[in-house]
Amino acid sequence: MQAQTTRQAAANKTLSDPRWSAVVARDRAQDGKFYYSVKTTGVYCRPSCGSRRANPGNVAFYASAADAEAAGFRPCKRCRPDQPPLDVQHAATVARACRMIEAAEEPPTLAVLAKHSGLSTYHFHRLFKAVTGVTPKEYANEHRARRVQHSLERGASVTEAIFDAGFNSNSRFYEQADAMLGMAPSRFRQRGADEEIRFAVGQSSLGAILVAASAKGVCAIALGDDPSKLVRDLQDRFSRATLTGADVQFESLVARVVGMVEAPAVGTQLPLDVRGTAFQRRVWKALRQVPAGSTVSYAAIARKIGAPRSVRAVAQACGANPLAVAIPCHRVVRTDGALSGYRWGVERKRALLTREGVERP
Repeated sequence: MQAQTTRQAAANKTLSDPRWSAVVARDRAQDGKFYYSVKTTGVYCRPSCGSRRANPGNVAFYASAADAEAAGFRPCKRCRPDQPPLDVQHAATVARACRMIEAAEEPPTLAVLAKHSGLSTYHFHRLFKAVTGVTPKEYANEHRARRVQHSLERGASVTEAIFDAGFNSNSRFYEQADAMLGMAPSRFRQRGADEEIRFAVGQSSLGAILVAASAKGVCAIALGDDPSKLVRDLQDRFSRATLTGADVQFESLVARVVGMVEAPAVGTQLPLDVRGTAFQRRVWKALRQVPAGSTVSYAAIARKIGAPRSVRAVAQACGANPLAVAIPCHRVVRTDGALSGYRWGVERKRALLTREGVERP
């Protein structure tokens, strides 16, 4: 009877400990913060261990793996708590794969990368995308794009840049050139010297607004207090392009954009020239699917694009958004609903959401 009472007391103590909730939930966020042992098996585990749930009366908690081992418990063979957390191991695996891609003359195949990582192709592909936010192929393409850009910026010919980046033929490169560079390679080599960017600065209730467009569509919408700074930023971004002031037709486009700022819930379809990395374009595409009058968290966007661990990268992509309101990054908030940073100022973000009828906590 006394032994039963003792076991029940031990179980009650465990059940009242907040760490037990993390064990029940197999919360990976708690890995490394504490460990738990199971008296009947003689092992200790990390909170996220997938083993069968232990009887709480047999569980004890420890601040470190060393403390658990000092108490006479051995590491679980399933969750391996004596090794770095799984997230750290996964990040290291993906980092090695990235270095392998960058060092290769031609992008390694998925099968080669997976074998080098000691994983199946399915598991490796899924892990790589979860950690980086892009697939191995997209990462390889982005790396090649950077190599081409660097070669062209150094003054190499287009042909030299193509082969320096590991393309076997001109045709394969030109199939991807526009997506890689945002313009023809010859134009990029001249840093957009032959490209014409039309722009105008207008005024809205949220301050100055700059609208710029290439032949493809609107490539910049920026908000600010200083019109001259908005123009300087545009000049820095398109340093060799020809910047042309607005004509009557362009003024009507500016008016449509101002209308989007004044009534973002109404919205309007604009031809856009979206330039960014593969990951950024995926984030921006997901943002354009968020309806007016609603908000979404950075974590939700990360899950939507299939990269749940890339919340920080999603936030960075939002911060790099060159098209205010047209790509509605103002609808992205923190998980608790609070406003976070906004490229054009948090107060403007608050104002846009208020105009869409979003109630802030």
